[in-house]
Amino acid sequence: MTLRTIDSKEVSKICLGTMTWGQQNTEAEAHEQISYALDRGINMLDAAEMYPVPPRAETQGRTEEYIGTWFKKTGLRDKYVLATKAAGPNPEFHYLRGGPRFTQEQLVEAVNGSLRRLQTDCIDLYQLHWPDRYTNFFGQRGYFHRDQPETPIEETLRALQELVSAGKIRSIGLSNETPWGTMKFLELADREGLPRVECVQNPYGLLNRTYEIAMAEVSHREDVGLLAYSPLGMGLLTGKYRHGAKPEGSRMAVFERFTRYDGSETLEATEQYLQLADQHGLNPTHMALAFVNTRPFVLTNIIGATSMEQLKMNIDSLDVTLDKEVLKGIEAIQQRIPNPAP
Repeated sequence: MTLRTIDSKEVSKICLGTMTWGQQNTEAEAHEQISYALDRGINMLDAAEMYPVPPRAETQGRTEEYIGTWFKKTGLRDKYVLATKAAGPNPEFHYLRGGPRFTQEQLVEAVNGSLRRLQTDCIDLYQLHWPDRYTNFFGQRGYFHRDQPETPIEETLRALQELVSAGKIRSIGLSNETPWGTMKFLELADREGLPRVECVQNPYGLLNRTYEIAMAEVSHREDVGLLAYSPLGMGLLTGKYRHGAKPEGSRMAVFERFTRYDGSETLEATEQYLQLADQHGLNPTHMALAFVNTRPFVLTNIIGATSMEQLKMNIDSLDVTLDKEVLKGIEAIQQRIPNPAP
């Protein structure tokens, strides 16, 4: 396997996530994070056209703009593997292209918009943020079929092929995707000579290891690595929300939309992981991230931070090794409370 590469470029074990830039972080703070991460050996940035989060029409695209101004100011575009994402169908995003889809016309418009904001002529990894069909993602449990309009996958792949041929994107990836969807993209690409998916960006961490159930085998057999997002469970696994705390300025304190991680089982599992870290004298952030960093199917681990202190702590997880007793404890908790926050 060559899971540590995108477009034949080796990527760092940690990727710098950006979704707070333009909402919780200023442009200057974003630039400081990009520069610091580069100094620490991080060479991948992940953005999205809809960022920052929570998405709003008045801030849409601001995250990419901040990255673009850093590129222009420093001239260091070539130091980063740059990833961004196209939004999929959602009535909430009526302000994006009149309602985003993965058609040829829409993807050309989306890529051109991202290139303009990012102030670059090519995106290294272009991802489909969520499927253009009804299926499970963003924490939905169980599956049932619902007939609704969807862009055929082959049409989407042909549109992406045109963008690759035009030199606007180098490689493609999926996000919030299922095993069926991933394999269908791969099947059509291999059969029709279209761009092959290089990676999938799905949630993965101590509170959600559902990727291991089926997608990890896809990663191994098809050489499609995981870009793991939310490895700290929206910050729960840092311990900052322990015993009901809501620190001023934190995401849970500022925004009401993040309900994916507030279930009773999630909070119970979180407390058990925090206690495990305490028992072994580990920083809980380091324990949670080090676990993800070392999974064989993980291409890179996407971390996000609203402060430099958080960013430094997250990157420091690269120097942490979990011993057998810690890993045994993690597995015991997973068996008792499996995947409470899918």
